[in-house]
Amino acid sequence: MRLTTKGRYAVTAMLDLALNAQHGPTSLSDISQRQEISLSYLEQLFARLRRYGLVNSVRGPGGGYLLAHAPDSISVSQVIDAVNETVDATRCQGLSDCQQGDTCLTHHLWCDLSAQIRHFLNDVTLAQLMQRPDVMQVAERQQQRVAAGILASQS
Repeated sequence: MRLTTKGRYAVTAMLDLALNAQHGPTSLSDISQRQEISLSYLEQLFARLRRYGLVNSVRGPGGGYLLAHAPDSISVSQVIDAVNETVDATRCQGLSDCQQGDTCLTHHLWCDLSAQIRHFLNDVTLAQLMQRPDVMQVAERQQQRVAAGILASQS
């Protein structure tokens, strides 16, 4: 499967954005700090997410990003698509030229797996992830870690 860091980081950043939406626009530097993703990488991802219509940017003091739609209407597959990521499990990217230009013995098996993965990720929304107790625990730990880091840097 070719779900690389780009897709994983985009989903992570969008989930962070959704979890912190009640505080207004979220800056990329805040997401960067909580998720330990480089700011420049997030800037690239959010440019794509904005073009795809999943986030809106707010300029000025207190600016940042907001989800463009409710978390229950944004699927994980939409986020992955927005950053031009693929969840193709075939070696040939679905072109059927896996074995010297011909379809390999297991090509259709991997195509079916890709379809199952796509279906699964299409059925999972940011809102569903936000409601998971394990996600909430991690988000709380990240908030505490950031708060502790801020307090330590002020002393």
